[in-house]
Formats: sequence, structure tokens, C-alpha cells
Amino acid sequence: MAISKSKLFDEHDIQLAELAKALAHPARIKILNILLEKNTCMCGDIVELLPLAQSTVSQHLKELKQAGFISGEVEGPKICYCLNMNMLSRAKNYFNKLFSNICNC
Repeated sequence: MAISKSKLFDEHDIQLAELAKALAHPARIKILNILLEKNTCMCGDIVELLPLAQSTVSQHLKELKQAGFISGEVEGPKICYCLNMNMLSRAKNYFNKLFSNICNC
């Protein structure tokens, strides 16, 4: 019988790994920077700012939304995205704690 990963690792470590995975692509980092600069942005506007197909950008937006980094509101046929500042703050705290424990810097 297999052991569940939740029994092997603490919840904080699992959440940090999931957040890191959601950030693990340069397009997703760029999307976060775009939203930071513009506050809110339509999907089509994000597509115009990236050298990627619309379907690829949509997949990256989906990953960021599932991780809680962004939220999206439907406005007619379009979706307007914005940053979830609470999640970004939580992620920052998680990473700060990790790196301060590792290097005491």
C-alpha cells in the first residue's frame, strides 16, 4: 500500500512546492509582472504582450489562477485578470521563511 505524500511532508512544505511549481515558467513570471504593472488586464491584452499563442497564454493563466496567484472575472466574452495580493503576500512569506532558514541571510 502506497504512503500518501501528505503523510511524508508537512502541509507548509507541500503548499510551498505547489506555489513554486506554479511559478516555474518564465511566461507565468512575465504575466505576474504585467498584472503588477497594469493592475488588471484582459486576456487578449496579455496575449499581445507575450510571444506565445493565445491558447498557451490561457494555459499559463489557468495555472496561475489554480494556484491562487490571480483571479479572473468574466466581462462579456472576455476575462479580466488581476493579482491576488493576499496569495502573493502568503507566498512571499513562505519563500522568505524557506530562504532565511537555509542561509540565515
